[in-house]
Amino acid sequence: MNSTEKYHYKPVLFFALAYVFTWIFWIPAIFLPESISPLLMFIGLLAPAIVSTVFIMLSGSDLLKKDFKNKMIGFYKVKWLNVIWAVIVFAIVIVCSILLSLLFGQPIDQFSFTESFSFTGVGIAGAFITITLASIIEEVGWKGYCEDSIGNYMNWFWESMIFGVLWSFWHFPLIFISGTYQAGLMVNPLYVINFFVSGIPMGFVITWVYLESDRSILACMIFHFFVNFMQEKIALTPETKCLETIVITVVAILIVMAKKDMFFETRHVGRLLEYNSSQQQ
Repeated sequence: MNSTEKYHYKPVLFFALAYVFTWIFWIPAIFLPESISPLLMFIGLLAPAIVSTVFIMLSGSDLLKKDFKNKMIGFYKVKWLNVIWAVIVFAIVIVCSILLSLLFGQPIDQFSFTESFSFTGVGIAGAFITITLASIIEEVGWKGYCEDSIGNYMNWFWESMIFGVLWSFWHFPLIFISGTYQAGLMVNPLYVINFFVSGIPMGFVITWVYLESDRSILACMIFHFFVNFMQEKIALTPETKCLETIVITVVAILIVMAKKDMFFETRHVGRLLEYNSSQQQ
C-alpha cells in the first residue's frame, strides 16, 4: 500500500485475531495448575496490544503510525482535569452503589479497603502488578487500534455499544481459570452475568474518557487502573456490584445525554484518521 493512500480499518480481522491469540493461551490455563496458569494468562493478555501494534506497523499508512505515536507519547496533550474528573465520577459511582445497597441490607463497612486482592496464587504484590499491567497493556490494544477501527465506520454511540460487548466477552475464559477475580464470581450465576453486562455501560464511560482526552491512551490507562483498583480494594459485596452496574448504566446515559455531539456526530465516519489530523492542526 502506498503511504499516501487512504487506510481502511479492519475491525473484524482485528477482533478475530485478538480473540484467537488470547484464548489460545487462556483456555489451556483452565486445565493447568495455578503455578503455571498466570504465565499463560499474561501472554494472552498481551495479544490485543501485539495485534494492534502489528496492524499499525504493517498498515503502510504513515498517517496511522503518526496517529498511534501521538496517542502513545503525546503526554503533553493529556487534559489532566478531564482525567481527574473521570476518576471522581467513578468514585461517586462507588459511593452511590454502596449507599443504595444499604437499602437492601448490605453492610456499612463496605466503606473500607480489603486486606488483599481477589487474585490468588500470585501474592499481593503480584496482584497489584497484574492489575497495573492489565490497565497498561489492554489500553494499548483497545485504544491503539481497536476502538478507532470500529469508530471509523459509525458514530461513537454504536461504537461504544459494540466495543463494550466484545471487550466484555473477551474475558470469558477467565471465569474458568482458578484464582482469577472472574472465577470467584462462579459461586452465583447472577454475579457472572453481572460482570459481563457491566462491560457495556463501561464501554460508554471509557470511550468518553478516550474522546474527552483527545484520544490519549495514557488517560485511559490511568482511568482503567483506577477502576480495577477500586473494584479490587473497596470492600464491595457481590450484591453491591450488581447494583453498581445499574448506577454505572445511569451515569453512562447521563454522559451520552450531556455529550450528544460527541456520541452521535458522524463527521469522522469513513475518514477518522483524516478528521483527527485536521482537528490537531
